[in-house]
Amino acid sequence: MKQQILIIGAGFGGMWSALSATRLVDLHGRDDVEVSVLAPQAELRVRPRFYEPNAHQLAAPLSELFEVVGVHFIKGAAETIDVAQKTVGYTDAYGVKQVLHYDKLVLAAGSGLAQSDTPGVSQHAFDVDRIEAAIHLETHLKALKDLPENQARNTVVVAGGGFTGIETATEMPARLREILGEQADIKVVVVDRGQKIGASMGEEISKSIVEASEELGVEWRLGVSVQSIDANGVTLSDGQHIDAKTVIWTTGVRASSLTGQIPAERDKQGRLHVDAHLKVIGQDDIFATGDVAYAATDDIGNYALMTCQHAISLGRHAGNNAAAQILGVDSTPYSQPKYVTCLDLGAWGAVYTEGWDRQVKLVKQEGKALKTQINTQWIYPPAADRVSALAAADPMIPVVA
Repeated sequence: MKQQILIIGAGFGGMWSALSATRLVDLHGRDDVEVSVLAPQAELRVRPRFYEPNAHQLAAPLSELFEVVGVHFIKGAAETIDVAQKTVGYTDAYGVKQVLHYDKLVLAAGSGLAQSDTPGVSQHAFDVDRIEAAIHLETHLKALKDLPENQARNTVVVAGGGFTGIETATEMPARLREILGEQADIKVVVVDRGQKIGASMGEEISKSIVEASEELGVEWRLGVSVQSIDANGVTLSDGQHIDAKTVIWTTGVRASSLTGQIPAERDKQGRLHVDAHLKVIGQDDIFATGDVAYAATDDIGNYALMTCQHAISLGRHAGNNAAAQILGVDSTPYSQPKYVTCLDLGAWGAVYTEGWDRQVKLVKQEGKALKTQINTQWIYPPAADRVSALAAADPMIPVVA
């Protein structure tokens, strides 16, 4: 019987784990190890782009890629992890409960928007966290043109001024004008608890966000939070009510709840503490990667963020190291010292930074050209060619040079 490397999730961490594990098994000429991916669909959903229009196009199929490299895909949703029995319980494509055994488990189940107890969020707010949610938002936006013209119809409130909130808000003026007409009196408002626009991202990048917001007409309400949402808008913590038919919630992200089924330490976002080889601390046969891993990127105190930039490298290392443990060969310690950001700022352009202190290197259209390249090429799966796909999964390949 073949030894089983089971990977839960087909996102950036999961896909690259599968390719990397298969690569190492292939390099050692072994045919007694099977790499399997358990996920609801054989596609990479390009989550970093869900703030854009045409969300239904933002999924890349993986079936052909998995088939050509020899990854076994299992369609289903993981529900339980039994560490003692080394099994994963899941519901298959037909709604039937099933169980899988593993020798090594790679948890790559990703993250999701944290549930908010703010009144009205679940009933009235939209989000761009999942592809279904992004499609739902787009359907809603397109339907606005059929409503009576008033300020509420023309207003979008974005709750949260972090990365996702900023990209969503700065893209919104162009999306609204495409739907409501160039002359529409639109209003986009970002509500953020911070005292300064983009403060958490650093002084340099903040300047670009301010400039872009002013040029695009994006307003900010700082030092306040959304207290409640109703069918006609939001009420802020200072008592102000903003009339709006569209409220987009972007605050708070948590790792998959599956992390709670593994006896191990987790950070405040639910991510599992892992060692340098991405093995869950205290667990011999379980690795964590992508958004479920709390992993040091270097030896000076920086940790991977919930970004595809980190998930790609984490995936390449986790899959490789799970396979290395089965094969009895040396694993590859995870290290990703270079950190960059490329923040999309709508029609204004984009801002590209390097380093954890976010030193601005490119702005406006130069930044936009790089962002477009990242979003349409770099983060997509490799072509369904066995040799090139496995070569691309080498954990020593830097995600950013």
